[in-house]
Amino acid sequence: MSKKEKNPNNINIRNKKAAFEYHFIDKYVAGIVLQGSEIKSIREGKVNLQASYCVIHNREAFVKELHISPYKYASYNNHEPKRERKILLSKREIKKLAAKSQEQGLTIVPVRLFVTNRGLAKLEIALAKGKKIHDKRHDIKEKELKREIARLKT
Repeated sequence: MSKKEKNPNNINIRNKKAAFEYHFIDKYVAGIVLQGSEIKSIREGKVNLQASYCVIHNREAFVKELHISPYKYASYNNHEPKRERKILLSKREIKKLAAKSQEQGLTIVPVRLFVTNRGLAKLEIALAKGKKIHDKRHDIKEKELKREIARLKT
């Protein structure tokens, strides 16, 4: 099998709402512990990152509220859609994230879920600070200006 046949879909699921709601301070790419039926659902693209967030308990990182739809061809071994999943980070990264997330106004949010060429699911997480309403309005104005410029060029 060639690499193109092994990963034909090139899965790349983004959390667009997170970019609108938060300023990203630092980004990390981490592995994620999954069951067999979960990775099959991810390859079908049936994932929702919108309400998910990350927490750190006992020097381990977890992602909560990450919705992976049940795989329709799985038998009784199917997974829970919103179960807590472990994130694979180094001790140094977990320690740094734990210290930073204790600061007021900082949180850890999943930004992107993708599958590598080797078939491994990876989760891109970001240390983020919530935006104020005027920041969101500024982002909307910039987006509209870019659209206007693009229309004028064509």
